Amino acid sequence: MTKKIELKKNEQAFEPAIGRLEAIVEEMESDKLPLEELLARYEEGVQLVKFCSEKLEAAGKRIEMITRDAEGKPEIVEFDSEKKTVRNDHDDVRLF
Repeated sequence: MTKKIELKKNEQAFEPAIGRLEAIVEEMESDKLPLEELLARYEEGVQLVKFCSEKLEAAGKRIEMITRDAEGKPEIVEFDSEKKTVRNDHDDVRLF
């Protein structure tokens, strides 16, 4: 029998919830579950998806708040790959 994870609203359990979702998917894809257990896993999976979605949304809001400028407006930072990657001539790998 598989172990259920009981989630509470304030509990920090995103990673275990994702792990449990992966286990549920594997169980459901195995075609070895009777219909009643399949339905129970599906219901548990739906609850876990909702929980994870709420956690991700909250994390997104928190990131947005962290990245606001001094006036409280969202500050959009563009990723510039040229600034992140500093190369010089000695970085190349040569065989000969």
